[in-house]
Amino acid sequence: MSIKDLRDDVAEEVEAILAAEFKIDVVKTDTVPHSADPAITFPNLDEKRQGTKLIDTCVLYIDIRRSTQLNLVHRQHTVAKLYSAFVRAMTRCARYHKGHVRGIIGDRVMVIFDRENAFANAMGCAVAMNSTSQYIINRYFKPGEVECGIGIDAGRMLATKTGVRRRGNEQSAYRSLVWLGRPANVASKLTDLANKPEESVTIPIVQAAFQPPWLPSYNWTWTNVYPSDFIRSLSIDGLSNRIVHADPTFQHMLLSQEKYVTKPQTPPILITKAVMDGYRAAAPNSPIITQRMFSEIKLQVPGYSGPVFGGDVIFTDFDT
Repeated sequence: MSIKDLRDDVAEEVEAILAAEFKIDVVKTDTVPHSADPAITFPNLDEKRQGTKLIDTCVLYIDIRRSTQLNLVHRQHTVAKLYSAFVRAMTRCARYHKGHVRGIIGDRVMVIFDRENAFANAMGCAVAMNSTSQYIINRYFKPGEVECGIGIDAGRMLATKTGVRRRGNEQSAYRSLVWLGRPANVASKLTDLANKPEESVTIPIVQAAFQPPWLPSYNWTWTNVYPSDFIRSLSIDGLSNRIVHADPTFQHMLLSQEKYVTKPQTPPILITKAVMDGYRAAAPNSPIITQRMFSEIKLQVPGYSGPVFGGDVIFTDFDT
């Protein structure tokens, strides 16, 4: 096959799939499908159809913080053992809480839950994973060296297959499901933001004192001004050849600094409002709710505009 033949075949297949007559069949489900589900099919170019499944669910992601640094500090076989232990432990936590692992890429694990009790199971899974990370895996490393971030969102997810059928040794690589929907994107981004230190910048500031005429002597009012704005308010008096302030009530100034937080410190578990509301309705008497173990965090998440809640909750049975 020449490169031109490849070009023509690719163009023909793309045109067939994107054509208006190509249909996507959607079957609603309450249970998490698997790659062998007969209702989920590869694109059939002859019949011009493809089967998919739709589920209302919770999506959870977890991964290891600073994994690049761990690769630089530890030998390869140590990192390999860490990843194996981590994925195995998190998979056990998922299964215990009736979650289905539907993606593993390096140290990142994706878990999806059946619709029934999805919120309670997802939150319980997150707490178990956080407990495992802090009190089991970290036993074998320096304190705080292995930390994890967990993100959860809820909503509709579409399970589909992409690519082509293939036989032989690479068959399994072509059978993985592709999960489409906002919850996966938002949960993944929450995972990236979870368990991160505060980020801030320190800038110089001028504290300027003024003496309004209605105040007694030396009873000044202080105002914080950016250095550039303060300098622009100064000029040279032509008669006295002295530097003067544009405000005649100006008396004194001090040079100081102010810290601005660009990103707040975040706890290990971050969830959306949909998850918080769903869990509150499913488990109103849980200590997570009654003791307010999750609080709202001012955080910007690309693709999501609602409130974010965060917490560092563990099962006390792990702390032994």
